[in-house]
Amino acid sequence: MKIGILPSSPLFCGMTTIEIEDMLSFLSASVRVYADGEYIFKSGEKINTAGLVLLGNVNVIKIDAWGNRKIIEQVRQGHIFGETYACNPTEPLMISIVANGAAKILLLNITRVFSLEAAKHTFTTKFIHNLVFVLAKRNLMLTQKMDYITPKSLRARIISYLTHEALSQGSREFEITFNRQQLADYLSVDRSALSNELSKMKKEGLLSFHKQHFILSINAITPLSEQKE
Repeated sequence: MKIGILPSSPLFCGMTTIEIEDMLSFLSASVRVYADGEYIFKSGEKINTAGLVLLGNVNVIKIDAWGNRKIIEQVRQGHIFGETYACNPTEPLMISIVANGAAKILLLNITRVFSLEAAKHTFTTKFIHNLVFVLAKRNLMLTQKMDYITPKSLRARIISYLTHEALSQGSREFEITFNRQQLADYLSVDRSALSNELSKMKKEGLLSFHKQHFILSINAITPLSEQKE
């Protein structure tokens, strides 16, 4: 199997080409292509396999008993999903993973790193170290999302999210990967209300946008405490 982008993935950071190839073999790695909207993992399933995005991106979603859909996270190229449940294979999924556009996924049998056989191989040590790092980053991401959805006002949620994206991408002009419905789902707000608020902010000169391309003005990046009403 070609290792492609794997050396730049956090999961394989610091590993040599040979170590990555040995790790892929040890984890019974396989590649599968998913169509837009196709489920990779479904809520209620028990899994021992995690996925790494080779191409495209996927959404981690949660659907309640009334059919309301929320996006918990979007996983982009080079990053992993499902690892928390793969490390706990007796625990049923409380979320679903759906392809957001066509996606190529590397599937890895993560539970094998906890086997007695894994201890016989030196290459598993680096991988386990990276896996722990990825799990820690996942926890930080979920904490970050709390900053997006805890403000009472819709505007505060929007500013919190867009400010983080601007800082992450190093520019006040940037692209987001969510469409309007997905962004509404991610921020746990109504799509119409979101669109209306974005239009108001545009008229007030706080930002400009076209579809998923945004430009924030200096005035938009204000202390969030001023936005929480």
